Amino acid sequence: MKIILFGGAFNPVHNEHVAMLKAAKERLGAEKVIVMPTAVSPHKSGVMTASPSDRLEMCRLAFSALGEVSDFEVAKGGASYSYVTCEHLKHLYPDDEIYFLMGADMFAYFPHWVYPERILKCVKPAVCARKGSDDIGRAQRQFEELYNDRAEIIGFTGAAVSSTRVRVAAALGADISEYVPAEVAKYIKEKGLYYIPELAAAQKLMNEKRAAHTMRVAFMAAENCRRLKIPELKAVTAAALHDAAKNLKLSDKLLKGFVPPEGVPEAVMHQYAGAYLAEHVFGVTDEDILNAVRYHTSGRPGMSDLEKLIFLCDMLEEGRDYEGVDKLRKIFMRDMDECAEVALHDELSYLMSSQKEMYPLTEEAYKYFCEINKSKQNPANN
Repeated sequence: MKIILFGGAFNPVHNEHVAMLKAAKERLGAEKVIVMPTAVSPHKSGVMTASPSDRLEMCRLAFSALGEVSDFEVAKGGASYSYVTCEHLKHLYPDDEIYFLMGADMFAYFPHWVYPERILKCVKPAVCARKGSDDIGRAQRQFEELYNDRAEIIGFTGAAVSSTRVRVAAALGADISEYVPAEVAKYIKEKGLYYIPELAAAQKLMNEKRAAHTMRVAFMAAENCRRLKIPELKAVTAAALHDAAKNLKLSDKLLKGFVPPEGVPEAVMHQYAGAYLAEHVFGVTDEDILNAVRYHTSGRPGMSDLEKLIFLCDMLEEGRDYEGVDKLRKIFMRDMDECAEVALHDELSYLMSSQKEMYPLTEEAYKYFCEINKSKQNPANN
């Protein structure tokens, strides 16, 4: 008998999870499917998460027509390690062929899993590629070199949907029906999963165009949290609030008590007003989040990683299409300091050529990043 094990956080399960499993079941001719949500994913700390019981129930709603949803890892509790689960299944089904279904991103990361060799003694990876994921061929070659074996590649390319985007959209109170099965969308809404009332309220202060931009900034920020070791909730909160004051007049009652700093160009003032809103209206006390809002347009010397992330995501979110943005996005994935320097240089050049007012803090930020990157290139001089 051919068995498919489909494990993961499913935080939450979305349409592409379902589509992946359908494609794999048909391609492999599997007679049995076991979907197994984790209790705690050891490689996904710091993200906004639903409880194990809620994720288990969402899996039951999404996958009931395709196979069994197992509570083995949820009931066991603690960190869920794939080698333990795979050895458990091999013990239950010693004579059967077990495939471990995963996406291309997880397959590329497979050598960093705990005890990958023990996993491979029990199961064979089956990999579905998703639009925008890394080259599946490169990951296959790496896998073959390391383990002298090949994974089963499923002829399927899914849409660019991720649990991260679902969490962000739900946190901001947006409609998630296009991302998840209808029953899952209903469950998330009824249970209030991921929803953050303050962030949803902030979106209502913006016009439709500004709110859409804010959502894209939050998507990009959240999608880069793991590699930058920034807590997802902090990044999403800062992104959701960064333009909260953009469509407000300084005379608005919500800004009563706000004292506009002197010498700030009109185009920059909303960052300071936004930080005031974040603290005094939406209750943010984390100074790192407040600074990420406060300096997201101008930049400043000594920015934290969160500040850099929001500053750059504001410039580079997927809706931006100005000349040079693709180059900046590639630099961003390599080094935020380098990207900030190039982005600030381009911004100052634009302001100069268009004879618009330059904010001294932006010039200071540019000089700061020039020095930082110079120091990186010549560490012996530090």
